[in-house]
Amino acid sequence: MIDLNEAAAIVVGGAGGLGRATTKRLAARGAEVTAVDIEESLNRLDLDEFAGLPGSVRTVVGDAASPTSMTAAVVEAARSRPLRVAVSCHGGGSKPGRTIGRDGTPFDPEEFAHTVSMYLTGTFNVLSIAAAAIASSPPLEGGERGVVINTSSVAAFDGQIGQLAYAAAKGGIVSMTLVAARDLARHGIRVCTIAPGIIATPAYRRPLDEVEKAFESVIQFPHRLGRPDEYGALVEHICDNSYLNAEVIRLDAGARMPPLLS
Repeated sequence: MIDLNEAAAIVVGGAGGLGRATTKRLAARGAEVTAVDIEESLNRLDLDEFAGLPGSVRTVVGDAASPTSMTAAVVEAARSRPLRVAVSCHGGGSKPGRTIGRDGTPFDPEEFAHTVSMYLTGTFNVLSIAAAAIASSPPLEGGERGVVINTSSVAAFDGQIGQLAYAAAKGGIVSMTLVAARDLARHGIRVCTIAPGIIATPAYRRPLDEVEKAFESVIQFPHRLGRPDEYGALVEHICDNSYLNAEVIRLDAGARMPPLLS
């Protein structure tokens, strides 16, 4: 089991809804957390929110899609404690589009590549670069060194019309999970992926009551949007439960997305 009181953690996307909740959860457990995000997002993050917690929080400007940027962020995160936890929950938005538009135009390949780079390649960068740092940490009891937690989406399984690029990127993250866990087992590193459903974050860019109303028919129970802290709580549990590995966990209240919401 990872003792967060003695661990460093990196949260990429740490200024967003999921990332901020995760950063707070880990710092509340005593971890030294490095929240990584683009400068615009970090400027909106109020560090006073984390004041008085047992752990500490610092911020680093970084872009998950840039290996150079992620390498620098990981070096900073492991500066004074062994890196044990890496969470990738960065966002950025994705332009919707069908395989062929209503006018018969093929989906823009540059937009597809951009979305895949941002989500899938970005997650790969965090996974591989952070894993290399975790692998250099001394083993804990039982040989464990740490855990990498990726973020996919229910769109990986129930992608809706217009989510071609996003579903492909998030599906790739699902597919990496088992392979990465097998690759990293010899180093004592676990890999898990969380696939959130409809979580109440600013990513929707519209009032959350409108979002809840739009999706209420597909959410089973509880009949509401998910809360960012529920994502953070799952990250915390994955850190604590050393027998969780190579698993993709849907966090969606049983939601199953239809092809298109009416």
